[in-house]
Amino acid sequence: MKIVVLGGLGSQGKGALLDLVNSVAVDEIICADANLESWDSFAATMDTKKITPVKIDASSKESLVKLFEQNVDAAIDLLPIKFMLNAFEAAIAAKVPLVSTNYAQPLRHLHQQAVDAGIALMPECGLDPGIDLVLFSYGVSQFDQIDTLHSYCGGFPEKSACTNPLNYKITWNWDMVLTSTKRQSTFLVDGKKVIIPAAEQHDEKNLESIDFPGLGQLEGIPNGDAAVYAETLGIADTLKTTTRYAFRWPGWGAFWRPLKELGFLSDEKLNVSGCEITPHQFLATLIGPQIQYADDEKDLVAMQNIFEGIKDGVRKRLIMNLLIERDLKSGLFAMNKGVGFPASIVAQMLATGEIAAKGLLSPAVEIPVEEFIAELSDRGIKIDFEEQVLD
Repeated sequence: MKIVVLGGLGSQGKGALLDLVNSVAVDEIICADANLESWDSFAATMDTKKITPVKIDASSKESLVKLFEQNVDAAIDLLPIKFMLNAFEAAIAAKVPLVSTNYAQPLRHLHQQAVDAGIALMPECGLDPGIDLVLFSYGVSQFDQIDTLHSYCGGFPEKSACTNPLNYKITWNWDMVLTSTKRQSTFLVDGKKVIIPAAEQHDEKNLESIDFPGLGQLEGIPNGDAAVYAETLGIADTLKTTTRYAFRWPGWGAFWRPLKELGFLSDEKLNVSGCEITPHQFLATLIGPQIQYADDEKDLVAMQNIFEGIKDGVRKRLIMNLLIERDLKSGLFAMNKGVGFPASIVAQMLATGEIAAKGLLSPAVEIPVEEFIAELSDRGIKIDFEEQVLD
């Protein structure tokens, strides 16, 4: 089996590459990136006998097609999001199945093209979205009727690594973290669609406080479109309430609320001493270098999904908890595992034909749930299940 990892030297590439290296089914891996200067230091962290580093220009769809045409069985897209469409269109042209961790919405128009090419395209296949969507599928299967679905997920430092006012450090693109603090959210509450504007995302009335096992109180921040998955899961007719939150340590909302009100996250260009810069760019440049992990510090990833509904005439609640922590021996962050491992698992499923459907697919529908959960468990990512009777 031969797998290409686009953006393999990026922040999440290490997790996917390490998992592929450890898979006996994978014979060859191409680590494709725009800049290979960090290859030597990267290669010192794992066995690279299977890996061939290749420099690519992801802005050129033609160059990606040529890469995919090298007898590749599947590809993983971990490139910056601006190159996502190029990667997917190249996969269709080369007839190579592709996995990505980005949201599917901008790719809907590619479904029939992928069907015609006879390949599977699987976006939303990382941590969140990704693992959560597969668990949604499992949760739905445990009920005759579901009316409530709450989803929480986030990455943050363990308490001993909280050494700055944010209680946060970087395990993925800091610019995208800032962008996520300006995201409108869509929930369902008692059957009615509720829009939380980006400007109100961190208002106290919109924040949740969750007691997570082993960690204590975490803060939930509204995070994107929760309602969109109801149709995919086949529960749109019965689902009355659904929400989606990002986890942080308490205080995240209080930190960003005044900065947002004062325009520190604005994308409007300002002329500062003859230099044009946005407040967002300023914060990205100023804060990013100050919130890096030390080699002996761990990050955590916490996920909780809560389902409520009817099973055999009884009203029940199902709670799923997942907690990942950094492996200090390899240096692999919890976020690297949570994003990279699912992408690797599913790329291999596509390459072997275990996932046979074609077109633009969803992890919530096409990924074999029990096999996927077992693969995560084999990699040390275990989900705890708790069932409660509510009647």
